[in-house]
Order: sequence, then structure tokens, then C-alpha cells
Amino acid sequence: MMMILQLADLILSVVFFIMIVHIIMSWLINFNVLNLGQPLVYQIWDGLNRLLDPLYRPVRRILPDTGALDLAPLVVFIGIIALRDILIPGIARSVAM
Repeated sequence: MMMILQLADLILSVVFFIMIVHIIMSWLINFNVLNLGQPLVYQIWDGLNRLLDPLYRPVRRILPDTGALDLAPLVVFIGIIALRDILIPGIARSVAM
């Protein structure tokens, strides 16, 4: 059981890192530091969007439409933090007893 929790923690940590990269890259694109006209930047951006869209899509269906402000990454980000830092250690403590 402990190995499953460690694997879940690893997966959540990787997703957390990918989301951080996606968020920072979106800021850089919005402030015209990065240009989507460059092939490498576009490929990285498209790959990150394809990786994270399955996480964001269900949350976007639930959240109200806020126009240009997309709150789905924030909700998923908080959810991953809660799972990684609160639930997994709590489950590990109860399993260890």
C-alpha cells in the first residue's frame, strides 16, 4: 500500500511541475516575452495544453464562464496541492499504524 501512495505522490508531483511550467509559460506568452510564432515555443505550448486539457476540461464544465479569466488551472492546482500535501500523508499515517 505504501508503494502505491509513493507512486501517487510522484505522479502528483510531476503534474504539479508541469502545471508550474504551463502557468509561467502562459504569463511569458501574454507579456510577449515568448512568441507562439516560433516553432519550438509553439510545440512546447501545444504539448503542455494537450497534457493538461484532460485535467482542466471537467473543471471548466463545472465552473461558471468568467470570460477571458480561466479559473480551471487554479482549481486543479489547489486540488493537486491538497491531494499531495494533505491526503496522501494522512492516508500513509493511517496505513502505517
